[in-house]
Amino acid sequence: MNQLEIEYKTLLNKAEYLRLLDTFDGIEPLIQTNYYIDTPNWDLKKERFSLRIRLLPDSGELTLKCPQDIGNMEYNQFFSLEESQALLNNFQLPAGHIRDLICEKDVAISDLAIWGHLTTKRFEKEVSFGLMALDENDYNGQKDYELEVEVQDAEEGKISFDFFLKKHSIKFKYASSKVARTAASHQSAK
Repeated sequence: MNQLEIEYKTLLNKAEYLRLLDTFDGIEPLIQTNYYIDTPNWDLKKERFSLRIRLLPDSGELTLKCPQDIGNMEYNQFFSLEESQALLNNFQLPAGHIRDLICEKDVAISDLAIWGHLTTKRFEKEVSFGLMALDENDYNGQKDYELEVEVQDAEEGKISFDFFLKKHSIKFKYASSKVARTAASHQSAK
């Protein structure tokens, strides 16, 4: 399954996160862990690609994100929980469209390895302008909070997201991607 992902997000402080948690009342959180994959030389990052395995409670998915003029194109392959665990225990990029796309670049498939992970406790709901997620993220001994919304229309989505933040007295704080924050935490830990 391929889809264009257009999202807006902001980091939150803990007080903002707790305040917004009330707007997700009655929604059960989803726990998911992203395992990030690249070569030791960061060959995927040099192509501005990110590759991950997302482990969910009963399944997993391999996702390649490739930047577009607006948003990212996401390519997904889905796996059972057992297949996902096998990939995590001995990572080898499986056959499929994701492998084909990576092979088009100058990336040594055999050098791909899992280098880090991030676990998210996510509260998710549909809002008038998209799918909103309130996240508590744990990675490399750090914790952060984030609000994001996936939208269909980039312009209208941005206006609606900014209005939502203003309505809830939240000042926008730039949030790099989860993979970038995880990578930065690994660099600072060295």
